[in-house]
Amino acid sequence: MLGSIELFCLCAEQGSFSAAAVKAGVTPPAVSRSISRLEKRLGVELFARTTRRMSLTEAGERYLHHCRQALSGLREAEQALAGEQQNPAGSVRISLPTPLGKLRVLPLLPEFCQRYPDVALNVQLSNRNVDFIADGFDLAIRMRKPPESDLIARHLGDASLVVVAAPEYLSRNGIPSKLDQLSRHQCIRFLLPSSGSPVPWQFRIEGQDKPVEIQGGLSVEEDLLGCVDLARHAGGLLQTYRFMVEKDLQQGRLVEVLQPYSGCARSACLMYPKKTYQPLRVRVLIDFLFEKLHGSFV
Repeated sequence: MLGSIELFCLCAEQGSFSAAAVKAGVTPPAVSRSISRLEKRLGVELFARTTRRMSLTEAGERYLHHCRQALSGLREAEQALAGEQQNPAGSVRISLPTPLGKLRVLPLLPEFCQRYPDVALNVQLSNRNVDFIADGFDLAIRMRKPPESDLIARHLGDASLVVVAAPEYLSRNGIPSKLDQLSRHQCIRFLLPSSGSPVPWQFRIEGQDKPVEIQGGLSVEEDLLGCVDLARHAGGLLQTYRFMVEKDLQQGRLVEVLQPYSGCARSACLMYPKKTYQPLRVRVLIDFLFEKLHGSFV
């Protein structure tokens, strides 16, 4: 249909099917057939034809006006999209896990906005997995590699796990040195948003990473940073990512325990749907985050 409309406008501008055919690089009969099909579909005559000349009918004049407006709008849309592919512009929606987002990613985003002032960022902080299509997300960072085959997952780094507690808690309850002593301690648990089950703690045992179920009267949903707050206030032992508590460890608010069983880590992945044409505004954010975060975990 679009080809017929373009030929119709060309015929009106050139004043004849033959001239339009030369301009379009097709044969005059092909132009004539295209115009005839268009007139049949519309149910009106667009051109008044004689042996000497061809002119637009009244209906043809009105149709030409609308066609020119429509083609102009299409050209403007193409130019806008092409411009976005040269100068990043538009909105990007990204989902981040709460601790990684607050501690590592959000501090970087003002620099991104300075580099790309025409890109608007919409950030969701959540530990829940997102549906990229249904929820309208362009990117996500998660601490586990996704099982979905329709997502690209770029490995950012491994975040090591540590067990920590406040000095006050350890002075009251003792410092655990073996894993079988965990049953005698208050262990702060984080509940998985997807299932409501507590996340098992991971320990390196004889060179193998093994999960260990723990018990405790304190559990937190949704926000892992809430678990850290409990640990700071002598709520119990906590296994968490080292990057979340590195300042607490340096300043003595928390103490690392069970070091002989440390060494486990979880992968952080930058995830996005597979697309033939990724908008430039999304590509530059992917490259920026990879540049800033790759290998930066502890």
